[in-house]
Amino acid sequence: MLALAVFAVAFLYSSVGHAGASGYIAVMTLFGLAPAIVKPTALALNILVAMIASWQFRRAGHFSWKLFWPFALASIPFAFLGGYLNLPTRVFKIVVGAVLLASAARFLFDPPEETAGTPPSRAKSFGVGAGLGLLSGLTGTGGGIFLTPLGIFLRWGGTKTIAAVSAAFILVNSMSGLIGHLSKTKSFPGVAWSLALAALAGGAAGSYLGSARLPHTAIKRLLAVVLAIAGFKLIFA
Repeated sequence: MLALAVFAVAFLYSSVGHAGASGYIAVMTLFGLAPAIVKPTALALNILVAMIASWQFRRAGHFSWKLFWPFALASIPFAFLGGYLNLPTRVFKIVVGAVLLASAARFLFDPPEETAGTPPSRAKSFGVGAGLGLLSGLTGTGGGIFLTPLGIFLRWGGTKTIAAVSAAFILVNSMSGLIGHLSKTKSFPGVAWSLALAALAGGAAGSYLGSARLPHTAIKRLLAVVLAIAGFKLIFA
């Protein structure tokens, strides 16, 4: 049952260029796994699904290196910082969760029009990347849950381009987070290996549909579901 739940999360999230960290954490917690197992397992599954989603969206011609690299370069050290800080983040998470729920409502009921988009300036990209990296570390996500709606609302690129960039953004932040975790704990949970196949299958199917089959409007509706799940998790976890 846990493997089926992981497959469903990977399928849904990867269809919009995400990897599913918040979903994996939720289902593993519901199944009673210890926090020491949940965090590295979620990060490992995130890496697998983000790798597949990045490859699928890139293969379909949606990835933009020019848009991606400033976000990624600035985010990695700040993701480390966010993960290192031990702040009273309850109110912070409620505010962020409310923002995600508002974004979900917008995508569900009034999705933004599709445009080719204009990338932000280099300075703005570095600033946004640093801020999203910090949010990623503080909230335990890969950061794409924030980058995707922001990129679409501010028209930095088309929906699938933003999804492709978000998948790669999640990949580098999740790898950074897992390396930091392993350097501290020196251990890796065995359950991650048993769930990897379910995550790979779900990620492959979902990212293929999102990159090559689903129309832009459908991706925005699915994104609304993903944002709602993440928002509820931040508020009520």
